[in-house]
Amino acid sequence: MRLQARQLESHLAEPLSPVYLVYGDEPFQREQVCHSVREAAKAQGHDSREVMHVEQKFDWSALMEAANALSLFAEKRLIELHIPSGKPGTEGGKALQAWCDNPPMDTVLLVIAGKLEKAQQSSKWFKALDQAGVVIPVWPIKPEQLPGWIRERMASRDMQPTDEALALLVDKVEGNLLAADQELEKLRLLTGGGRVEAEQVATAVSDSARFDIFGLVDVALAGDASRCARMLFGLRSEGVEPILILWALSREIRSLCGMSQLMQQGQSAGQAMGQFRVWQARQAPVQAALRRYNLKRWQGLLWQAGELEKVLKGQAAGKVWDELLKLTMKLSGKPLFTVARG
Repeated sequence: MRLQARQLESHLAEPLSPVYLVYGDEPFQREQVCHSVREAAKAQGHDSREVMHVEQKFDWSALMEAANALSLFAEKRLIELHIPSGKPGTEGGKALQAWCDNPPMDTVLLVIAGKLEKAQQSSKWFKALDQAGVVIPVWPIKPEQLPGWIRERMASRDMQPTDEALALLVDKVEGNLLAADQELEKLRLLTGGGRVEAEQVATAVSDSARFDIFGLVDVALAGDASRCARMLFGLRSEGVEPILILWALSREIRSLCGMSQLMQQGQSAGQAMGQFRVWQARQAPVQAALRRYNLKRWQGLLWQAGELEKVLKGQAAGKVWDELLKLTMKLSGKPLFTVARG
């Protein structure tokens, strides 16, 4: 039986299935689903838990031995079988099918895997698990779904964010659900719940290097080149990885390319920013940047960011921090020029 993660709560209120397969490449959501299964199993008397990790040279006979041994005891148990690769191999596939053909009494098998390709989902072992129990795929949160996901997580903590506070959180976590959940817990402790303003979010993360990087981006967009340079040097002295700075700059330049293209097609700056969900407190620096360059120039900056990535990876010559300074200065409207040698 296939279930979506959102359907799991009502399902777990009923007697548990003998087998669960949870798979997907989004670790936070996958762990949340597995945690729910564990808690439900414990609530239904499965107090004993055994964990097995399928690694190279894993002995699959151990799984069947565990099944047979459990039948000798009256206690209910939960067996977790971690298969990170999602590839149990021929022997493992047969062992899983054998388990599903005759599931042990008073035992729940929780199989946890990473992303499964179409071929794996068509395998006999996958179909056996699907037929014997419950299969729960975990899909990554799409960018357009992230605000709703964060709002739901905040509601569960008795927090109601303003639109600007929500937009700031979305900008900060950029799809990293574990980081998002950690930030929300910190906000709950700092605010005590209730209405959450953008200023509270900014204060809560003011000591975060990643938020300082976003500050660097906004200062560059506003055209304050000297402050931008000071912030960049400060980040360097604090040991911030240049790849994080390049990530933030590239992300912003890519958005500006998109907004500039919409404006070239006849939309106003306000309409373009609305489509790209630029929250109100950032609209002034973003609009200043959009006035500074046309689409072709933004595409040039995006190309420059791509070349800088090659320098970071050692695929091109150059000094990373010098190139970062050039990119941020150009973003701020004050490009650095090299002196030609005769």
